Amino acid sequence: MNTITLEPGKRGGRPCLRGLRISVYDVLSMLSNGMSAQEIQDDFPELTADDIRAVLTYAAHREHQVVSLQVQ
Repeated sequence: MNTITLEPGKRGGRPCLRGLRISVYDVLSMLSNGMSAQEIQDDFPELTADDIRAVLTYAAHREHQVVSLQVQ
């Protein structure tokens, strides 16, 4: 199973973690508001350290795509 999933009926089709109702945006928002990965895992025990790394990897990849498209 892929870590980042897209399901049209779930969370408005936003990318989520492993089919859960926790979106990439949710995790990024928590991190940007100063929560540590461990604090996020404490609040959402179904998440793993790999899930949080996958969110960061996904966000970095999306950012790279946007920058690459603007340069072309």
